[in-house]
Amino acid sequence: MDLVSIFISSFIVNNIIFMQFLGVCPFLGVSKKIDTAAGMGIAVIFVITLSSIITYIIQTAVLDRFGLEYLQTIVFILVIASLVQFVEMFLKKSSPGLYQALGVYLPLITTNCAVLGVAINNFGYEYNFIQALIYSIGTSGGFLLAIVLFAGVREKVDSADVPGCLKGSPIALVAAGLMSIAFLGFSGLKL
Repeated sequence: MDLVSIFISSFIVNNIIFMQFLGVCPFLGVSKKIDTAAGMGIAVIFVITLSSIITYIIQTAVLDRFGLEYLQTIVFILVIASLVQFVEMFLKKSSPGLYQALGVYLPLITTNCAVLGVAINNFGYEYNFIQALIYSIGTSGGFLLAIVLFAGVREKVDSADVPGCLKGSPIALVAAGLMSIAFLGFSGLKL
């Protein structure tokens, strides 16, 4: 699979939110405003890309070499948690408004199954380093695309005349389902 196909596939066709259903918690929790959603998406891009690089190096240079593959999940979670702490400290100092807006969802990137899923998928798909890097950028970019589009829809829906029983979470879940169906249309692309 060439690099362009890996990127398009991970970005749109197999979107991590709409097709793999990973990372749904921050997708639903931080998508009320476009600004906040964009901040979360950028933080996820940083964490997924950097964690993929670091975990790839650790897996190939340490775990595989010394027969410690069984420690993969624990080591990957430690790397991801460290990167999330770095992002949290950086945002707290540089952008307190965004830090407050992200609230509890920022540290929850550590438990975002999308981040760990990408790191593990890199080896499940048997990607080399460059392919893993492109896959992580495409997947995290797909997360950013999904959460910003969904935040835009939620902002429009909040100002619309919605029946009382559907206001809030029910209409958000209906909108997410419709967006997932729309992304399903990309599955017909031949890559």
